Amino acid sequence: MKFITTDTTAKAIGPYSQGVLTGGVLYTSGQVGLTVDGELVGEDIKSQTRQVLTNLSEVVKAAGGTLDDVIKMTVYLTDMDDFLAMNTIYAEFFGSHKPARSTVAVVGLPKGVMVEMDCIAQPKNYV
Repeated sequence: MKFITTDTTAKAIGPYSQGVLTGGVLYTSGQVGLTVDGELVGEDIKSQTRQVLTNLSEVVKAAGGTLDDVIKMTVYLTDMDDFLAMNTIYAEFFGSHKPARSTVAVVGLPKGVMVEMDCIAQPKNYV
């Protein structure tokens, strides 16, 4: 088991790792719309979604992969009315690659963010 960390995303805001790689499979912790400096990127769903996916991409990259290696995504939204806007940005990041996905509504998320995502990936060049 290898713990994955990267300095290109916000540091974990609790006692957990950004990702754990075991048996060639990466399990990421939830990523939110915080910049590398720990600041919220914006108060709208599109900018937060873009930052979340950028952060996830960086964690996957640190494990030796890309978003094309993602097998499963989980999306947490505080407002399902944001689904379409989130989905539009999500499609920009994944293109024709379509991992399995669950999207759920939640009452709240850390730091008052609007969206959080985590993923399971199998990096082709895992470290």
